[in-house]
Amino acid sequence: MAIDPAGSKVTTRPSPGAGRRSRAGMLTWMAPAGLLVLVVLAWQYLLPLLNVPSYLVPRPSEIATSLFHGFGDGTYWNQTATTLEEILLGFVIGVALGLGIGIVISWSRILDVMITPYMVALNALPKVAVAPLLVIWLGQGVMSKVIIAALIAFFPLLVNVTTGLASADSQQIALMRSLTASTWATFTKVRFPNALPHIFAGLQVAIVLAPVGAIVGEFVGATSGIGYYIQLTTVLVNPAGMFAMFVILIVISLILYEIVRFAWRRLVFWSSAQASANIS
Repeated sequence: MAIDPAGSKVTTRPSPGAGRRSRAGMLTWMAPAGLLVLVVLAWQYLLPLLNVPSYLVPRPSEIATSLFHGFGDGTYWNQTATTLEEILLGFVIGVALGLGIGIVISWSRILDVMITPYMVALNALPKVAVAPLLVIWLGQGVMSKVIIAALIAFFPLLVNVTTGLASADSQQIALMRSLTASTWATFTKVRFPNALPHIFAGLQVAIVLAPVGAIVGEFVGATSGIGYYIQLTTVLVNPAGMFAMFVILIVISLILYEIVRFAWRRLVFWSSAQASANIS
C-alpha cells in the first residue's frame, strides 16, 4: 500500500509473489489440459493414417459416443456407483487400520517389534492371489472388494503415520516433558500435528491405490462394477466400452486425489503454504 504526496489517494500494489502463484496455478491446469488435447487429436487422426483398425484401438470419438450412450441409458451409472462404493469403503477402512495400527506401533517400542513384522508380511502377500480367497469367503458382493481395497490402501498410510509420529522435534518433546505434560498431551500437541503432513502424503497414495484393489476384486468375481464391465466388454469385443471404463476410472481417481489434496491444503495449511512458497 502507498500514499501519494498529496495524501489524498491510497493505492494498493499487488505483491510479486501473488502474481507468481497465480501464474503457477494457471500453468498447473493449462499444461495438462493442453497436453491432453494434443494427445486426443493425435489419437483421433493418426490412427486412420496408420491403418489401425478400431476394433483394436477405438478412436476418442467412439469412446465419447460409448460414454454418452452408456450414461444415457443408465448402464455406466450403475457400474460406476458400485465401484465408487467399494473404493470409498475400502479407503475408509484402510485409513482406520493405518492410523490405528500406526499410532499403536509408535506408542510402544515393544508393540512395534511385535506388530511390524506381521504388517510387512501381510503387505507382502500378492493381493491378486489373496483376492480369490476373499471372494470365496465373503462372496461376490461388495464386501470382498472393499477388503481388498482396504488391504492395498492401508500399508502406505501405516508407513507414513509411523514415520510422521517418529519425526517429532526432540526439542519440543523435551519442552513438553519439562512442563510435566502427560503422554497424551504430548501426543496431541506435538507428535500428531507434526505427523499430519506425512499422514496426508500417505492418504494421497492410499486414495490412488484403493481403486486398484476394487478393480482387482471385481476381476476375480463380481456381478457389477467397472472391473466386471471391462471383462464383459472383452467377451463382447467392445473396445470402445472398455476404454470408456478406463476413462471413468481415471476421472474417479483424479477427483478423489484432488479432494484429498484440498483437505491437505485446508487442514495442514502450514505445510501447504510452505510448499507453495518453495514452488514460487
